[in-house]
Amino acid sequence: MSVNIENISAEAIPSSGYEPRRKTAPPKVFGIDPRLIMPVLITIILLVGQVFYGILESYVMTLVAIGSAIVVELILSRLLTGKFAFPASAYISGISVGILTRSPFLWTFALCAAISITSKYVLRVKGRHIWNPSNFGICMMLLLAPYAYSTLSIQWGNNLYAMAIIWTLGSIIIYRLKRFHIVLTYVPLFVLSAVVVTYWQGNTFLTNLSPITGPMYQLFIFFMITDPMTTVRKSKWAQGFVVFLIVVAETILRINENIHAPYYALFIVGPIANLVEIGFERIQNSGVKSQLADN
Repeated sequence: MSVNIENISAEAIPSSGYEPRRKTAPPKVFGIDPRLIMPVLITIILLVGQVFYGILESYVMTLVAIGSAIVVELILSRLLTGKFAFPASAYISGISVGILTRSPFLWTFALCAAISITSKYVLRVKGRHIWNPSNFGICMMLLLAPYAYSTLSIQWGNNLYAMAIIWTLGSIIIYRLKRFHIVLTYVPLFVLSAVVVTYWQGNTFLTNLSPITGPMYQLFIFFMITDPMTTVRKSKWAQGFVVFLIVVAETILRINENIHAPYYALFIVGPIANLVEIGFERIQNSGVKSQLADN
C-alpha cells in the first residue's frame, strides 16, 4: 500500500523531516487535525479488509510493522533535521507493510517497515525521495529475502460490500490528494492490459481483469500510484503518461506471469520518471539563470 499511502496531501503532511513544515497549524476538518484524517481512513480500510478478506498475516505482525516505521521515522527525523517528524506518515507506511506483507517471520515486517522509512531520508535527489517508500521496501524484501517474504496475493474473494467501502474511502482520500485523475487513468488502462494479457496467455478476459477488484490492487491504486510525494509534479498529463508507462511495464510482467507485477512496475518506472522531471527542471532553471546573467 504505501499505497504512498503516505500523505494526506503534499502540503499537510510531509512524508519526511526534510520537507518544510507549516508555520501555522492547518485548519481542522470537523474538529479533527487534517493530518489524522488519512490515518483514520486507512485504519478503517484495514479493519474492513480484515473482516471481509482476512488480509492480515496477524495483528501482532501488523503492530510490529507500524511500531518499527514510527520508531525509525522519529529517530531519523531527529538525527537529520533536529526535529521529530509528525508520525502519521510512518503510521500509514507501517499499515501498508502490515497489510501487504506475507511471511511467517516477525523480523520481515520490522525490516520492511524500516527499509521503507529509511528510503525517504537516504534515497533523495534535489530534496525529493524518488521511490514510494512502501513500494521500495516491499520490492527490496522480495529481492533480498524471497525465501522468507512474499506479498498479499491477488487470489482473494471479491466481496461487493467490502469493495464498495474500500472504493468509497479510497475515493475520499485521493480526492483530498487531488489525484483522482490518476485512478481514472489507471483503471481503463488496466482493462486494456487485461485484453493484451488474455491475448498472449490464452486465459479468459475476466480472469485477467478480476485482480483489480481484489484488496491488493485496491490498495495499489488508491495509495501507491497516487502518492503526492513521489508522483511527477509537472502536470496532470505528465502524471497520466507515467501511469501509462507503469501499466505497460506491468503488462509485460504479467505476460511473463510475475505475480508481483504492479509493485515492480512502479518500482522501475516511478523513480525514472521523477529523475527525468528533476533533470528537465534543472535544465530549465539553468536556462533562466543564463538569461538573467545575460541581461
